[in-house]
Amino acid sequence: MTEPPSSPATHEPSRADTAAEGGGENQLANLRHSLRTPLNQILGYSEMLQEDAAELGCVTELLDLHKVHTAGQQLLALINESLTPARVRSGRLDLGEFRRDTRTLLNLIVGYSGICRENLIDPRHRQACDDLGKIETAAANLLGYLGDLSVLETLARQTPAPLAEVRRAAESSGTGRPGTILENQGLVGTVLVVDDDEMNRDLLLRRLERQGHTVLVAENGRQALERLETTKVDLVLLDILMPEMDGLQTLERLKGSEHQRHTPVIMRSALDEIDRVVRCIEVGADDYLSKPYNPVLLRARINACLEKKRLRDQEQAYLEQLQSEREKSEHLLLNILPQSIAARLKNGETIIADSFSDVTVLFADLVDFTRLASRIPASELVRLLNEVFSQFDWLAELHGLEKIKTIGDAYMAVGGLPHPRPDHAVAVAEMALDMQRVIRRVDTLGDIRLELRIGLSSGPVVAGIIGSKKFIYDLWGDTVNTASRMESQGELGCIQVSQSTCDLLRPTYVLRERGRIEVKGKGQMNTYFLVGRQG
Repeated sequence: MTEPPSSPATHEPSRADTAAEGGGENQLANLRHSLRTPLNQILGYSEMLQEDAAELGCVTELLDLHKVHTAGQQLLALINESLTPARVRSGRLDLGEFRRDTRTLLNLIVGYSGICRENLIDPRHRQACDDLGKIETAAANLLGYLGDLSVLETLARQTPAPLAEVRRAAESSGTGRPGTILENQGLVGTVLVVDDDEMNRDLLLRRLERQGHTVLVAENGRQALERLETTKVDLVLLDILMPEMDGLQTLERLKGSEHQRHTPVIMRSALDEIDRVVRCIEVGADDYLSKPYNPVLLRARINACLEKKRLRDQEQAYLEQLQSEREKSEHLLLNILPQSIAARLKNGETIIADSFSDVTVLFADLVDFTRLASRIPASELVRLLNEVFSQFDWLAELHGLEKIKTIGDAYMAVGGLPHPRPDHAVAVAEMALDMQRVIRRVDTLGDIRLELRIGLSSGPVVAGIIGSKKFIYDLWGDTVNTASRMESQGELGCIQVSQSTCDLLRPTYVLRERGRIEVKGKGQMNTYFLVGRQG
């Protein structure tokens, strides 16, 4: 039994039909793009010339320029309404009538432009004459494109296929008669205009400069990227169809750059294909404008992009300020606490107390510093103390020790915490010897020489944080008390160590036995003086 033939209503287009139709639609879209580019120039220059004529009171020229602008608007409407795939394929487009209507409007544009140029004989009107010449050049270019409409004839001969209805333009442009030059009511910034057409660049440059913007130009995507490497801009107006590197490729490069990804980009094209618009937005474009564009709409969208960039710049500045303040707080915290302890405190620990079984504690005191303080100005006293303790801090960092605190003219440090190390006594001994060398080099600006007493003791301690506001990382235990007594009951210019520290330093260091002394709170103890390294 034979299958009945498919009805036309259920017939699906072949791949060849679809490809042919897609190719024809692309050609038609390119034709619309080619026609709208010179139309954009005609409308743009005529708008600016009307603004200038209104400001200068040139009534006759203003009327003629209005006719030029009106003819341009009518020509745009004619192209938008006539050159759609549906109308071309349906046979409703009369090519002869289309050519006749477009040429009539172009003749009006060229004719009234020529009349205006003839009337503007004053040397002050040289710029206006140049602009009128650009309008006539754009009209001639448009006429050249209209001379070859073979794509319309080809598309009209194709069999209609039941595909989705052709997508319309993203935006249609039409402007009323402008009056006087508008005052700049929006934000101003540095704008980069990227377009391969010289008149398009000139038109946008002058329009944007009237709005108060600083304008840079580039002829293609490659040149735009080069300019962005050396110049910071607030906005990019980017044409889609360009040689070498088109707008979409340029946009992808911009949004892939770490330094340029947040620069706002408005895409511009006479193409009315929605898929290109969608692709640009997907890649990261902030907005899209069709040519020819409405100057009020152009201003509004530029202002919106600049406002968004301004808000982002403010946010970035706040974040950088916040980061700077955080770093200052971090630095201040690390000046008070060991890094690991600071990290634990930031992670939410409220009670920090640790036991360490084997550390070496150092106490140092500037002898007769109180007497010195009475003989020199306060500022010099603070400078001197800062110089000494800053060098002690540097030595603690050099030897991998932890500074605990300063109390007046006394200095306290420890080796072996918060990270245990087996050579804690050696490291503290090296720092003590270096502290003696430092103190001998300090300039007191007087005849009084600074002297230092140092005491060391080794053993177990408890370390933790005390206080809730002006907190401090401190040590407790018998080892701390013994080290403090070794300093306070030592001799001028000497490093006195307890028996526990002496046992850890032999035989690497030279230690001179002092003998048994009465230590407050400890009774009789054997103590030693650290002289230096063996050899």
